[in-house]
Amino acid sequence: MNSAYTSWQEAMPKTVAIAGLGLIGGSLALRLVERGIRVVAWNHRETPYAKAQRMGIETVDRVEDLVLAHPDILILCTPLTTMEQVCSTLSRVWDANITLTDVGSVKRQVRASVERAGLGASYVGAHPMAGNEHSGFDAAYAGLLDDALWAITIDERSPLTRVQQLLALIVGALENRAIVLDDLTHDRAASLISHMPHVVATELANAMQSSPLRFVAQALAAGSWRDMTRVALTDPARTRAMVEEDGDTVAPLLRQIASDLLVMAEALESGETLASQEFFSFAQPYRNFRQEQCNQPKHDTELLHIEEEQWQEQLVALAFAGKQIQSLEGERGLGVNTVTAW
Repeated sequence: MNSAYTSWQEAMPKTVAIAGLGLIGGSLALRLVERGIRVVAWNHRETPYAKAQRMGIETVDRVEDLVLAHPDILILCTPLTTMEQVCSTLSRVWDANITLTDVGSVKRQVRASVERAGLGASYVGAHPMAGNEHSGFDAAYAGLLDDALWAITIDERSPLTRVQQLLALIVGALENRAIVLDDLTHDRAASLISHMPHVVATELANAMQSSPLRFVAQALAAGSWRDMTRVALTDPARTRAMVEEDGDTVAPLLRQIASDLLVMAEALESGETLASQEFFSFAQPYRNFRQEQCNQPKHDTELLHIEEEQWQEQLVALAFAGKQIQSLEGERGLGVNTVTAW
């Protein structure tokens, strides 16, 4: 795979291999089959194979058989705790023409596993911002990825052609949107909007469980409780693994929240209304931001041409400017249509 531009049509994968048919991997496989792309999948247990085959997904017995199926892209959809072993096994039969990616929520950990297996030159990270509290292939459905935003993560070694191929899959075949980031920026942002909130939601569920009033409170609980605690229904082992792998960015956020809540508790006990007022008004700019999103759901697109010499800097700069790649243009070269996220 060389470093020259290709057309989006040439970059579009014809065969995609998926390691792991859980909620995300299964949903992705189903959506790709709908799009007419050949999907070959492996799962650590054969339980979902019969159902997957009926739905147009080819299955293999060993994870290394995914490489032997000669896919254009191989997507790791296994738990973070098993990523090291899976990468090691794949490396024994690896074909350098394959682009390796994943759907993990902690990018530094995945890249480290990939690098230790000697697959770093083939790897571009990815994380679809989609999911729910369920798990397994039985919970998978193609619509899970509707209008999803993907984070594509790169480092200084990432080849442009592999990023272009992944964009062709995400933005072209899946009709999703994408932004491009470095691993650490992704992990810090994911901590703020996903990993830390999982811990907070779990603590709310813990508080309910420990209260002598829990049966009365559960009877009274309505939409606000449901929305704040939905992710606490996720398999706790899955949540724990995700949070621990991103622990160095989650811990400072939890300490800040604990400090802010302690200040609020002291304000309530002392009757200090100014501290209470500051606590509840601090996020008003964010409330205004969300209201603007509701009032302006559609945005004009902007066509940009990404220069080959500065493609990494340009694509990352788009993300920091709030611009998301939503379609691809140009017979040759990296032309992207972006939409601004309010």
